[in-house]
Amino acid sequence: MSSTVAARYAREMAQRFPLAARLSLTGRRIGQEGEPLLIVDRLLERPGDLVAAAVDSTFLPAHGPAGGYPGLRAEAPLDYVEAVVRLLCPVLGEAFGLGKVSPVRAECNFSLVTLPPAALVPAQRVPHVDTVWPLQFAVLHYLCGPEHGGTAFFRHRATGFETLSEARLPAYEQVRAGEGVADGYVADGTPWFDRTDGVTAAFNRLVVYRSCLLHSGTIPNPAILSADPRNGRLTANIFLTVRQG
Repeated sequence: MSSTVAARYAREMAQRFPLAARLSLTGRRIGQEGEPLLIVDRLLERPGDLVAAAVDSTFLPAHGPAGGYPGLRAEAPLDYVEAVVRLLCPVLGEAFGLGKVSPVRAECNFSLVTLPPAALVPAQRVPHVDTVWPLQFAVLHYLCGPEHGGTAFFRHRATGFETLSEARLPAYEQVRAGEGVADGYVADGTPWFDRTDGVTAAFNRLVVYRSCLLHSGTIPNPAILSADPRNGRLTANIFLTVRQG
């Protein structure tokens, strides 16, 4: 491929999922620990193009006997991931008090929640963290409407923890070993957790929070869960790890 053709191809790929000219970025601090939560509304200029990419993707189960994501996942387009990461890195540095940051790794998938509540294993019936590493961020792009719920954040009552770290994890796991789980998808988290905040799904809304923050997807109406990306609880999920400096 000539350099001219390669450059034109790169421009075309960058334009497949352009960011909206009038996207809206807001932030707030949540819970007693005051963790930042970022919300970007109207992220993409043509979000339907990303849904179309999901429709053309191959989804596979993302769970097993030990738990995992309660549904299906498929690879998301690399150029979409690159556009989002370019937008977020300067914002993360400021919002989370990290100074200048650069991306180390970004893993992205389309995700569809599909499991009925009765099929969930215990690990899927409780708030969780994705990692205890404080420089990994969960970037969640809703490609569905508010009828599919959203994301909630929690405080563990017995320990008071809202985030988990390497230092906190042993005490948390010791206490949790003597506690129970919800009957199905997590709602308010009681009696072991208190819900501290939440975000409602909105089509083309993106939220960002540390992966070590206790959280859970909210599923108010499991009856409408679907394996069809056009109708189901479709999201694009990026796990973004950064380095400082």
